[in-house]
Amino acid sequence: MTDSGVGNTIIEVTDLHRIYKVGGQEVPAVQGIDLKVLQGEYVAIMGTSGSGKSTLMNMLGCLDTPTMGKYQLNGTEVSSFTDDQLAAIRNREIGFVFQTFNLLSRSTAAQNVELPLVYAGVKGEQRRQRVDAAMEAVGLTDRSTHKPNELSGGQRQRVAIARALVNNPSLILADEPTGNLDSSTSEEIMDILQELNEQGHTVIIVTHEADIAAHCRRIIRLHDGRIASDEVVASGH
Repeated sequence: MTDSGVGNTIIEVTDLHRIYKVGGQEVPAVQGIDLKVLQGEYVAIMGTSGSGKSTLMNMLGCLDTPTMGKYQLNGTEVSSFTDDQLAAIRNREIGFVFQTFNLLSRSTAAQNVELPLVYAGVKGEQRRQRVDAAMEAVGLTDRSTHKPNELSGGQRQRVAIARALVNNPSLILADEPTGNLDSSTSEEIMDILQELNEQGHTVIIVTHEADIAAHCRRIIRLHDGRIASDEVVASGH
């Protein structure tokens, strides 16, 4: 798929709300969001602390459910799913990349990448092939047997991206993926995410950094739990 090749609707959110109860009071974190993301898009969700971007990401990632409204992921209505159903769809449809990498310290890079396949019940030989392909995609074939403490921050984030890729998800969701990295390593990570998008993956990045968002082709800005602006940028970097 080329850069401009967007396809079917992968995310459709209608009148989405998330209200938290804090000390007997209701605190709205997300208020009436309507959003569509198409297959193959490269999107940044921006906002300051408290804007609702983390809450929205948690709902898009099926880590949390809305208080009100509808969320369709790849044509499946997931708003009212149980925890077990959400866990299953997360494993099948979504690849996560977190700021803190979230790697298991006692496992090798390859074992960390393999974990979603184990949960999905993929058989041994096929698991090995898919882990090898994912490690190759992020340029870390020679680090497969290294543990996280033997890798640089950038290499750890590449392992996390390989783990996000290994199940061939519909959506890659990256939450502040360069937050713990220096500027040159951040550029390397953004180059990998851009390359994945150019190969046809739908990528959503949650960030508060304008230079990171500038890599994307669509920038959605949140303010007080609502979409303040939604603009298509002519070309990423």
